[in-house]
Amino acid sequence: MEPGVYRFRDEAGKVLYIGRARNLRRRVQSYWTNLGDRPRLATMVRRIARVEGVWCDSEHEAAMLERNLLEQSKPRWNRVEGGAEVVGYIRFDAGPARPGLRFTHTVTPNAPHFGPYLGGLRIRQAIAAVHRVLPLTYSGAADGSVREFAQLFGIGPDDRKTLARTAIAVLERDPEAVTALRTELIRRRDRAAAELRFEFAAKLQDELTAFDWIVADQKASWLEPHTLDVYGWSQGILVRFHLEAGRVRTWTQRPATEVTARTRVAETPALWRPFAQRNADLAARLLQI
Repeated sequence: MEPGVYRFRDEAGKVLYIGRARNLRRRVQSYWTNLGDRPRLATMVRRIARVEGVWCDSEHEAAMLERNLLEQSKPRWNRVEGGAEVVGYIRFDAGPARPGLRFTHTVTPNAPHFGPYLGGLRIRQAIAAVHRVLPLTYSGAADGSVREFAQLFGIGPDDRKTLARTAIAVLERDPEAVTALRTELIRRRDRAAAELRFEFAAKLQDELTAFDWIVADQKASWLEPHTLDVYGWSQGILVRFHLEAGRVRTWTQRPATEVTARTRVAETPALWRPFAQRNADLAARLLQI
């Protein structure tokens, strides 16, 4: 089973807990096999009557979905609303003096932004990974040490547009651009390890992990303020995800006939159909357990 979000309900249908998992099946099963010395959770488990799940396309998507749902409503056994991770964006500065990628907490006008992403440290490490392979900062018209490093890397203002195009393609998750940058990071990490520069290799691995985090598929939160409903139907169960202002705000499921569901499913955007269908299939399977 892939990453996802799970939800526990009691006999009355009340939500007890919402969580996320790297491996959805293994995490849910752990509540009945590996509670250890956590009596608080044992009390909750005794009240669980139904398990619901969302199979996500990445851990990042699962984290975003969990956060969005908890900001809308915090069940009794969840400790905090939302999550501890910082929400941030990557701003692309194209100015000739100091081009490059910057971490920002908010979207500001007059500059391209990418995201949102979760985790301030991850975002900064991912920016470092992109800059490591695409040294945009050194393609500006700066003086002093920046110019010296530019000469060292063989980079100048004439390279700025090419580097910028590639960086934007990476942040837009273009498969070819993402693969090329990731391959180069792996090559540098492995070379550092072969040369016994283990601390540097570990740093590159952290940057690589962060890079994979931000380029992973993530539809739970958008930069664009989309408002729409996403539907999937399977074996008499209609699953609905409601997006408002670009964020998945609610996730519901209810019995419905195929005739009732047909129009709603047909109106679901193509981008969302595989996600909605597999989660309708999952909902139907979980109800049979």
